[in-house]
Amino acid sequence: MPTLDRQDNVFVLDLGDGENRFHPDWLASVDAALDEVEKAGGPRALVTAATGKFYSNGLDLDWLFAHADQHRDYVVSVHELLARTLSLPLVTVAALQGHTFAAGAMFSLAHDFRVMRADRGYWCLPEADINIPFTPGMAALIQARLAPQAAHRAMLTAHRYGGSAAEAAGIVDQAVAEDAVRAAAIELAAAQVNKAGDTLGTIKARMYAPALAVLRDTTDPLG
Repeated sequence: MPTLDRQDNVFVLDLGDGENRFHPDWLASVDAALDEVEKAGGPRALVTAATGKFYSNGLDLDWLFAHADQHRDYVVSVHELLARTLSLPLVTVAALQGHTFAAGAMFSLAHDFRVMRADRGYWCLPEADINIPFTPGMAALIQARLAPQAAHRAMLTAHRYGGSAAEAAGIVDQAVAEDAVRAAAIELAAAQVNKAGDTLGTIKARMYAPALAVLRDTTDPLG
């Protein structure tokens, strides 16, 4: 399960050491950690990271198929995590040390910056290959955070991007050696801790207003 640590003014949220899929308990744990980060006040930034082979493999499809009657509420909770992360009133950095797939990739896009391992691991939106269409909220997020051509290729072809290719496509901001991913993300975040506050929150809310509106529209989250 996710754990929250603090290094000076940078909070580090470790998502776990498994596939870090979005089980409802996992979502609740991440939400509680974000509550703590927001309540802290003062200069601060957030890095999300993970341990092991995966950053996140996205939706917990096994849980979802076993609880089909909760599909809508589950998607609403995922959308809210993406919207909340996108609009946090502090700078956020995702440290992608391993595979980052599907909703896990979308979660990374909800961060302000991304640092990825250069030599191994993939960033991928596999929905076209696994026959699961993007929800309107997910599509809005991806298209708000990626350049049109990058979003087009990632969404339509399910291309698997290694770290260097992801950096070239503008999907991540830095591709570094495996042992430097978390440190580089913390360094990037630490340089921005004084930005935290209401002004940054307002800037993000206005910058991403269309995507946030779709993500938070609970009338028909599945489209």
